[in-house]
Amino acid sequence: MLISFNDMKETPLANAVFWAARKGNLALIQQLLNSGRVQRRSTSFLLPACFTVPVICVQELIMQGADINLQRETGSTTLFFASQQGHNDIVKLLFEFGASTEFRTKDGGTALSVACQYGHSSVVETLLKNGASVHDQLCDGATTLFLASQEGHVTVIRQLLSSGAKVNQPREDGTAPLWMASQMGHSEVVKVLLLRGAGRDADRKDGSTALFKAAHKGHCNIIEELLRFSPSQGTANGSTALHAAVMGGNPKTVQLLLKANANSALPDKMSLIITYSFTHILSIYLSIYLSIYLSIYLLIYVFNLMCRLYLNCSKETHI
Repeated sequence: MLISFNDMKETPLANAVFWAARKGNLALIQQLLNSGRVQRRSTSFLLPACFTVPVICVQELIMQGADINLQRETGSTTLFFASQQGHNDIVKLLFEFGASTEFRTKDGGTALSVACQYGHSSVVETLLKNGASVHDQLCDGATTLFLASQEGHVTVIRQLLSSGAKVNQPREDGTAPLWMASQMGHSEVVKVLLLRGAGRDADRKDGSTALFKAAHKGHCNIIEELLRFSPSQGTANGSTALHAAVMGGNPKTVQLLLKANANSALPDKMSLIITYSFTHILSIYLSIYLSIYLSIYLLIYVFNLMCRLYLNCSKETHI
């Protein structure tokens, strides 16, 4: 059941329950809820807000009739919040009372996807044991493995792969987990994915490969991992990883690729682009030099002017 916060009319007593829960005051919670003056809907809305409170307080709210599967207007549930924050004890408690892993947020997020995104490995384990699907995807096609790879959570990645996650499944724009990990500079993730069968030439719809992106970003450690698997250094549009390294202005990356026998023959168009890039860099340095020169000249001019004024004042004093 999806309910908007706009539909909720909290009472002073409901707010009192909220703050009692935040303070971990179980006795006060029981006293307020047993009064019969707090609506069940109110306690349901308290659950998402109380994911940082002691487990015993959450349990009391559930025992008093709070609906743990009630969704906010965004689609998120109490299980989603607890998973996002990494509260495995609360996650386990929610499953004891019948929490479902099937609910999704408006962008397609699930309790498992958000736990993977934030790297909560213990929560991921609990969710998988209680029926969460390792193949959950967001609306843009991002899988749980993709989210974990993007954020660099190696432990979670190993869990997902051991549970049957597809190592090469891309997002809708063609971005694979390996490509994203290479862009973000997560070398350990790249290593694990490659060892588990990730396509070494993983590319996006724009033709850029994982090696191309790592070279452009200057991630030498990623490049070294990828080169161990002999990836193609070219892309579908004729560019190479070496081009990307030069365009990114990364001397160490260029040197690394040249040592790996990267093809340094550049097409005319790319040569023009690179020439422009270096010319642009040179113009920046010249601008900086000119600014410094003008600043020094201005200081000298002001100093000379002050000296002249001082001398003139001295002469007038003597006269």
